[in-house]
Amino acid sequence: MAFYGVLNSSDCFLRFVFLIGVTKFAQVSVFSDLNHLNDISMKPQYATICGITRQELEDTFIPELNRLAETNELTYEETLNKMTALYDGYHFCEFAEGVFNTFSVLNVFDGYKFCNYWFKTGTPTFLVELLKKSEYDLRTLIDGVEANASSFMEYRVDANNPIPLIYQSGYLTIKGYDKRFGNYLLKFPNDEVRYGFMDFLVPYYTSVVDDERGFYLGKFVRELESGDVDAFLTRLQAFFADFPYELNEKPERHYQVVFYLVFKLMGQFTGAEVRSARGRADAVVKTPKYIYVFEF
Repeated sequence: MAFYGVLNSSDCFLRFVFLIGVTKFAQVSVFSDLNHLNDISMKPQYATICGITRQELEDTFIPELNRLAETNELTYEETLNKMTALYDGYHFCEFAEGVFNTFSVLNVFDGYKFCNYWFKTGTPTFLVELLKKSEYDLRTLIDGVEANASSFMEYRVDANNPIPLIYQSGYLTIKGYDKRFGNYLLKFPNDEVRYGFMDFLVPYYTSVVDDERGFYLGKFVRELESGDVDAFLTRLQAFFADFPYELNEKPERHYQVVFYLVFKLMGQFTGAEVRSARGRADAVVKTPKYIYVFEF
């Protein structure tokens, strides 16, 4: 609050001020002391100002891309595709070109190693707690949700609707627009955010601790790839058997969400697709030798 008041009182000394990372809350008027700002958040002419376009990436970072490809034993085209899958996909306007996460791109070129750089800068604990409090169906969040335009311009921190805050925090971005009804389709921008967010959710919905997540997923994938269905099902049963007592009293939807998370996370390493409709979830896992169909 005081920050905006200082800016306002210093107006005569300021020629240009560019603010990023600022969110409008309807019930907390942070802009009351500075109400003449030009909000460019969703204006198409500024849509790529806070990111790197693919053309800019290829024009500016040719030496870095070549070294990244060599270091990771990939072709130049494979490197671009992996960069796109991990760090591209942010859209700040319904008609705008997608941009790469600048922070992640620069960190990749610093160490020439693919990693979830942006996601590691902070943990979305508050957002996850908000999701749990609202009992929001995570399957809807993971597959993409629709929201109207007012959600982006000004909103309340509403426990019953956590989506606007998740969008404003950078975990969701615009992936589609229904011009007729004025609704936006929001999804995870890329694999860095998608799998980072889902991986972070696991301890909140299961009894699996942080250092066990990779172990479980790795075993699940290897057992299915080797055709050892019995071992996979036994491990899956053990996964749920370890649920603490308070989780065992959760409704059926909670367990469906956990199944959904497991199979979605497996998609990082093998062809795993999950569909959900009217209380039933189907999963298809494709490995080089086998195809599995699960219904639960």
